[in-house]
Parts: sequence; C-alpha cells; structure tokens
Amino acid sequence: MSKLAIIGGTGLSRIKGLNITKTESLETPFGNPSANFIHGDINNKDIIFLARHGNPHTIQPHKINYLANIWGLKKLGVTDIIAVAAVGGITPQMEPAHIVIPDQIIDYSYGREHTFFSDNLVTVTHIDFTFPYNKTLRDKLIQTATHLKLSISPSATYGCTQGPRLESAAEIKRMEQDGCDLVGMTGMPEAALAKEMGINYAAIAVVVNWAAGKSEGGIIMSEIEIYLEKGMENVYSLLTSFISN
Repeated sequence: MSKLAIIGGTGLSRIKGLNITKTESLETPFGNPSANFIHGDINNKDIIFLARHGNPHTIQPHKINYLANIWGLKKLGVTDIIAVAAVGGITPQMEPAHIVIPDQIIDYSYGREHTFFSDNLVTVTHIDFTFPYNKTLRDKLIQTATHLKLSISPSATYGCTQGPRLESAAEIKRMEQDGCDLVGMTGMPEAALAKEMGINYAAIAVVVNWAAGKSEGGIIMSEIEIYLEKGMENVYSLLTSFISN
C-alpha cells in the first residue's frame, strides 16, 4: 500500500486544507530531522508533511539533515515523496511564477553527507541514478496539471548548487552550457537518498526569480517573495488535486 509524503521547501511550511491528525518527533541514527513529521489528510487522503528548512524556516540549504529527513520518512512507511522547491530560472521558458516538473538533475553541491552507504557495508553499494525522478509520480503530476489547465513545463534539468549565497552570472552561464534549466539548493542529496531508500521521488519546482545574469541588474529579494506567493497558489492547487485523486 502506498504512503505519500510532501517535503515542503521555501514558501511551503504548511499545506492549506491539511487536517492535522498527529505531530510526531522521531530520533534517527543520523541526528534530528528538520522538523516534526506532520500526519494529516486532505479530502480523506492521508499524507505526511515535513518542512525541509524547519518550522520556523531557519535551516540553510547546506545545513539540512537530508539523511535524517529521508530515513525518518522511510521509518514511517513512506513509499512516495513529492518534494516542493523554490528555484531560479535559467532558460527562457523558466520565467518567474512558472511551475516545472523536472526530470533530470546535475549536482554542484559539495561537503554534504550524500549517502547512506558510507560505513559498515558488507559490500560496496551503488544505485542506478540514470533517472533521478520517478516516472510514475511525474506522469501523475503532469496529468493532474493538465486536468487543472495549469501551465507547466513537464521536463527540465535542475542544477543543485551549494548555497546559501546565490550564484554569480558566470556560474549560471556555465550551468546553462551544462544543460541546466533551473537552479536550486536542495535537490541533492535528497533525490539520491530517497532512491537509496527505495522511495519513489518526484519534484515540483516553482520559479521565483531569473537566475543571475538573466535579467537587468541584480536579484531583488522582495520580488522573489512576490513570485513565490503567486507560484505557490498553483502549487497548492496541484498538490491538493494530486493528493485527492
């Protein structure tokens, strides 16, 4: 039987319409998760919610305990994860407030604990990461968006940077040459850890700004907040319909 979890990023510290039934703290072999696990339901469909950056929103991307978060979700019986993330747009179609369902990822982060397979192994362990995001979950998200008549991009490559600073224009230029459409700071190692745990994982990315060098002048945080609020309305609609159906 499937069990769904939503990992909320910047702009999604709670889900509208979620009937909370239980809040659960959990100790893990890897330390404390970002926040308590919120059990609840939307239209009588059970889910678990986790605020990636903590509640309140205080944990920087490079300080998130990704291992504890994913291990905790696995311990709670989660089989499917939809991860929500705020990102910058690199290629022309990735304009602010746009919703994207990425299908590929490039990891530029460093120094993060990025695998469960580090110590006390019987044998060296590898995972196939050819397709980082689960196709079945992605297809269902795309079908739901189509039903809602939401304008989305059904594929894109997400570039994960270290943070917490934003990127330079030259770094974004390199990322575009590498094939990245989006830039964010939390996509890895989250996606790989979910795959190591055998959890289906897909992402909803909401574009909140043009990446460095893609607009006149610098990046203005107040404008990010405006586009984040606008884009999140569509994210709420997409999530609610996805969960309900």
